[in-house]
Amino acid sequence: MNPANADLLDIARSVTLQAAELASRRRSEGVSVADHKSSPVDVVTLADRETEALIRGLLADARPNDGFFGEESGAEKGSSGLTWVVDPIDGTVNYLYGIPHYGVSIAVVEGEPDPLTWRALAACVVNPAIGEIYTATDAGGAFQADTPIHVAPAVDLSQALVGTGFAYDSAMRATQGAIVAGLLPGVRDIRRAGTASLDLCFVANGRLNAYFERTLSPWDHAAGALIAREAGARVTGRPGQAPSRDFILAAHPLVAEALQQRLIELGA
Repeated sequence: MNPANADLLDIARSVTLQAAELASRRRSEGVSVADHKSSPVDVVTLADRETEALIRGLLADARPNDGFFGEESGAEKGSSGLTWVVDPIDGTVNYLYGIPHYGVSIAVVEGEPDPLTWRALAACVVNPAIGEIYTATDAGGAFQADTPIHVAPAVDLSQALVGTGFAYDSAMRATQGAIVAGLLPGVRDIRRAGTASLDLCFVANGRLNAYFERTLSPWDHAAGALIAREAGARVTGRPGQAPSRDFILAAHPLVAEALQQRLIELGA
């Protein structure tokens, strides 16, 4: 592992675990909606904001020259060429309802904070509800706790368990629902768990054969995409493009090829 990336990962892991402890504590105390964002069903809780404030402060102390790009508090440019991309509570609706499947997601990237051009260097995703920890560094492999993880072996698309998610916009949801309806007869089954960062980690450790989604924000996939890629997944956007808000797909390379072709046929 690159020593500089190892140092970045140590910071990412420490900060993510501290934030996870806070998010878990606030969940046990009861959760209230603080605001709505893109639609009435796109909520933000007080815990989202408090957790991001903690992360921002800890990172500023550890890496004062780095930039910050968070879901709740926006972007702040640094002078080092590195930016921390943060989702304080990914899967906020799960969190609100007490479903034990939400994540704290932190990645550090080199270059502009744009998934089309950045290079992710280190990442950590934690599910506070069950204590699972996922990490990766660029060219350093992916891990669940301290155990290396790898994507599941290739299977025929008909045998693939595929994860996905849906947008908050109702018109886009209708489109996505039609795509899933067309895809479902040709795969083992579909899972919609509600937390993109953990879906990508589940591709990394073989719990899902593939995952795809549209309309993800950069903080939704920054950490999970690196973890999946370092576990052997092909993580891509549209053919020939990097993952972006427009589209992301992660799977064993052979499964990714078959799934992407089928999604193109379905108009996804």
